[in-house]
Amino acid sequence: MRRLAVPALLFLAAAAAAQDWPAFRGADGSGTSPAAAPLTWNATKNVVWKTDLPGAGTSTPVVVGSRVFLTCYSGYAPGQPRANQAALKFHVVSLDRATGKVQWTRDLAPKLPESDNTRDGHGYASATPAADATRLYTFFGKTGVIAFDHDGKELWRADVGSRINEGGWGSGASVVLAAGKVVVNASVESESLVALDPATGKEAWRLRGVKEAWNTPVVATHGGRTELVMASFGKLFAVDPATGEQLWHSATDIPWYMVPSVVVNDGVAYAVGGRNPGGALAVKLGGSGDVTRTHRLWTGKKGTNVPSPVLHEGHLYWMHDNQGMALCAEAKTGRVVYEERVGRGDGIYGSPVLAGGRIYYPGRSGTTYVVAAKPAFELLASNTFGERGDFLSSPAVAGGRLYLRTNRYVCCVGER
Repeated sequence: MRRLAVPALLFLAAAAAAQDWPAFRGADGSGTSPAAAPLTWNATKNVVWKTDLPGAGTSTPVVVGSRVFLTCYSGYAPGQPRANQAALKFHVVSLDRATGKVQWTRDLAPKLPESDNTRDGHGYASATPAADATRLYTFFGKTGVIAFDHDGKELWRADVGSRINEGGWGSGASVVLAAGKVVVNASVESESLVALDPATGKEAWRLRGVKEAWNTPVVATHGGRTELVMASFGKLFAVDPATGEQLWHSATDIPWYMVPSVVVNDGVAYAVGGRNPGGALAVKLGGSGDVTRTHRLWTGKKGTNVPSPVLHEGHLYWMHDNQGMALCAEAKTGRVVYEERVGRGDGIYGSPVLAGGRIYYPGRSGTTYVVAAKPAFELLASNTFGERGDFLSSPAVAGGRLYLRTNRYVCCVGER
């Protein structure tokens, strides 16, 4: 057997990453694709396929091999009498990646009662699944983590906590695969970070005391050490994904809950978050214990409450969740380079993606704004399907195509 040289292996890994989008914000959680995506589209232009879904939801499409996986819910609308929750159902859907045709749907009964007070379209299917070569791992809050094979056969279920958020924010953290484990931020359900065995669902470890955290952990490697990094109330921290041991923590100086996921590059974790006021910070990886004084590189007063940032060529980019302001900051110093209003001040809940030197911001009302990934603001395009609706999901980008999901359908956008 001919051995491939290291550059060839790296090329193949990059090619695979460009073709698939196996979890929230892609394989590495950065929200970045090495392949370009279409600049413009509308109701007919560059629409490869469009498929109606069996229910609502805000989870991101997951693209692996020939399949697109999504989660949904139906049968009960928040705000109805709690007794009507008996009609609530969860759905896991597999679509053909080439055509959008539904391959299979699995209906799941929730553990009741669920929250009857979800706000702003959050609903009951906000957690993005994660997929490996053979399995799909879904998360439905107090109903638990449910694994399937790619043909829709249920393999196991795991309970990670039974609480619900009565404040109306529901469960939002997505599944991540790290160090051979299925990891879930169950801050809402049990104030825990939980790791499960991917073959059996058996609990491998549990870190308690994770409070007010709606973000998805990100895997990073620095100095030969793998770290799982996430934000919670008042702190940014990292654990060993193999054991659950907490490695380091840093104060954020952000006084409320944290929703955006971090991004990591060149041994530094960057976080934005908080609400009234928000903030941002950068922390160097590789520390031990409280690293606030030794590894925290900078803090800033500009943040956002919901969408995660992207990082490109030494600059951080994000958009405020309800002010319609796009921001760019120097990654090295945190200095804000620009703060510009986009469109008509559209709000944003879905996290942006970066592809081909362009940033795609999905506006809540249905317009996706495409901004140049450079430290001088340039709006390149404003794309819409010509209808308003609940556009709350983050885009997926794989193989040069965008996958955009609403509360009613999912659409594949590609050059045609």
